[in-house]
Amino acid sequence: MSYHDEQESVESLKAWWAQWGNATTWIVLVALVAAAGWNGWNYWQRHQAAEAAVLYDQLQQATAGGDKATITRVATDMEDKFGGTAYAQMTALAAAKALYTAGDEPGAKAQLQWAIDHAKDDEFKQIAKLRLASLLLDEKAYDAGLALLNDPSDAFKGVVADRRGDLLAAQGKRDDARAAYKLALDSLPKSDASARQLVQFKLDALGG
Repeated sequence: MSYHDEQESVESLKAWWAQWGNATTWIVLVALVAAAGWNGWNYWQRHQAAEAAVLYDQLQQATAGGDKATITRVATDMEDKFGGTAYAQMTALAAAKALYTAGDEPGAKAQLQWAIDHAKDDEFKQIAKLRLASLLLDEKAYDAGLALLNDPSDAFKGVVADRRGDLLAAQGKRDDARAAYKLALDSLPKSDASARQLVQFKLDALGG
């Protein structure tokens, strides 16, 4: 390249920079900030998950030892500090089961309600609703139990219909209970023979 050509290139570069330099600088800065933010977010997420995993391990140990006070403390810490992690919904269901076994039904109900309100995955919400509906059935709070079991996903349609049948039968609404049990039989997979047999037994017990 000759000196003249080199000077022309330099002048062209200066002209381009005068027109586009500021915009280019901002674009680069925005890209760098976005990349730094993304990396920071990923690091924070991994850090949160790691700490939540430690708490979940503590819950399992407390559950195995029947330590109700520790179960309650760990569940509260998990929900307060790591409620956005997958471990939180797992903790809520595990803590609810352990507290119910320990005779703390209000504590179990509180954990199930937390899962219904905050679980990240619909599967966990549906399970929590079914379990809470069972506790409400025991308490004869039939309407409250039925209110939980509206619009289930297809995967839960059969078991939800079965639980609705139990609540309706307990209310003395035999026709509605029969309809619910029939829906359960239509929805439960053929491979789940034991569940279908139990539903059929309840349907037959209603007569008609």
